[in-house]
Amino acid sequence: MRDTLVLNASFEPLSTVTLNRAVVLVLQDKAVVEQAHPELRMRGAAVDIPAPRVIRLCRYVRVPFRRQAPWSRRGVLVRDRHRCAYCGRRATTVDHVVPRSHGGQDTWLNTVASCAEDNHRKADRTPEQAGMPLLREPFEPTPADAMLLALGVDEFAALPDWLGMDAA
Repeated sequence: MRDTLVLNASFEPLSTVTLNRAVVLVLQDKAVVEQAHPELRMRGAAVDIPAPRVIRLCRYVRVPFRRQAPWSRRGVLVRDRHRCAYCGRRATTVDHVVPRSHGGQDTWLNTVASCAEDNHRKADRTPEQAGMPLLREPFEPTPADAMLLALGVDEFAALPDWLGMDAA
């Protein structure tokens, strides 16, 4: 399933929606296509439009200010691009840098993506105690960054430069 980035009328990222939902918003004149997939087209009996990659709403939507992206296991895996923080292989689990049994919390700065082997090997210890240094430090993404990272590496690379986020 391809995700389409939705921008507010002021060009700030709001959310991602499915390709079908994006086409419906464009056909209902609620959004305009800012960037389309170069090789994909959506065709129907009376319509033939490029498949949208980025759409912008025609009317401004007021959104409550959100200071930080909500933490989630999926969000940690996406933030770390499904790469283990200890060995660099494919990550399938989330590890707590400071274990929960030692007071560690479910926060962006205390969790990293990890492969099952390294998560089991580290067990109930800190990286220093286990002799397993982190390849990169965990960070807290902004809500907009978290949304853009959720698009995936291939989709993210194809987004326009004016969105203003560097690949993390």
